[in-house]
Amino acid sequence: MVQLADPRAAHKEQVHPSAVIYIKVALVLFLLTALEVAAYEVARRPGALQAVVHPVVVPILLVLSAAKFSLVAMFYMHLKQDARIYRGLFGFPLLIAALIVVSLIVLLQYWRVSQ
Repeated sequence: MVQLADPRAAHKEQVHPSAVIYIKVALVLFLLTALEVAAYEVARRPGALQAVVHPVVVPILLVLSAAKFSLVAMFYMHLKQDARIYRGLFGFPLLIAALIVVSLIVLLQYWRVSQ
């Protein structure tokens, strides 16, 4: 006689982050947003730091926004607790899209400089 496995045993109980973790993530998101606003404002207003920040403000904003997106996806969309295949199905196309966007930025910058 074939014994069937208990379906409850196959389903592992997933532990979700506590409220303290969500508050910490929210504070980090707030800090990253404040850094984005500060980078934009420093690059926009004339001053000593503008010459340093202005040429790299777009990459700074892209990195900060990517960090914010990954935090939101991991914690608030619960990707951190999902199966590895779902994270891959979500992350791989995102990586491809990011590489395409960065490639287009580099290509258009090269095209603009060469003309």
